[in-house]
Amino acid sequence: MRKRETQILDLLGAKKKITVLELAEQFKVSDVTIRKDLAVLEEKGLLKREHGFATLPESDDISTRLLFNYETKRRIAKKALESVTDGETLMIESGSCCALLAEEIVLNRRGVTLITNSVFIANFLREKIGTRIILLGGEFQNESQVMVGPLIKKCAENFSVEKFFMGTDGFNEAGAMSGDLMRAEAVRNMAESARRKIILTDSKKFSSASIVPLLPYKEIDSIYTDEKISDDKKNFLAEHGIQIILPEVK
Repeated sequence: MRKRETQILDLLGAKKKITVLELAEQFKVSDVTIRKDLAVLEEKGLLKREHGFATLPESDDISTRLLFNYETKRRIAKKALESVTDGETLMIESGSCCALLAEEIVLNRRGVTLITNSVFIANFLREKIGTRIILLGGEFQNESQVMVGPLIKKCAENFSVEKFFMGTDGFNEAGAMSGDLMRAEAVRNMAESARRKIILTDSKKFSSASIVPLLPYKEIDSIYTDEKISDDKKNFLAEHGIQIILPEVK
């Protein structure tokens, strides 16, 4: 994705609605150029175009969550990409950082197989080539665009991978948390098929507790986050044997 497109997403995430004229003035380009950028982003499901302006998607689904702190999440995803090699098979779930990592993998690695419960990721990457996507079966959860339920466990049991990348909605004293019971269950079932459990999240999630246990700290191997994580949090996680990996500061 081009730099101007990521900047448009950051602006839209902050303002919720922005006009073509504002964007053209902001980036010192023509209305036609901005409309082309918006068309590309709408095709990816990242925004909605109206007459003369762009808005966030209507529901609080993953397309909407992807916009908040977009550039930070993109940097986290790029850093996590460094741990992925050509020809690897890995699992990845439906968080917004995970979706961006999946895109980075498709663009920059060859022969990778992604095993996922995310219909959003499968659709997000549908026109890309070079990566095999295996979509786990289950009950379709509309807003988050993921497969959940007992079939996930049965499907995931057929695989054994080195790495499982996942998102989180927050943390408490016991571990990572989720805001959805069925999604949390799906993540735990997928985690059983991976040797290493890796969380991708922006640092704001360390100030959110959420409501459903996702994974205890003892099962988390590493966390990719941004440089705004506090020293207290880093020390706490280090005491639990968790590696904290940060992207380069620009």
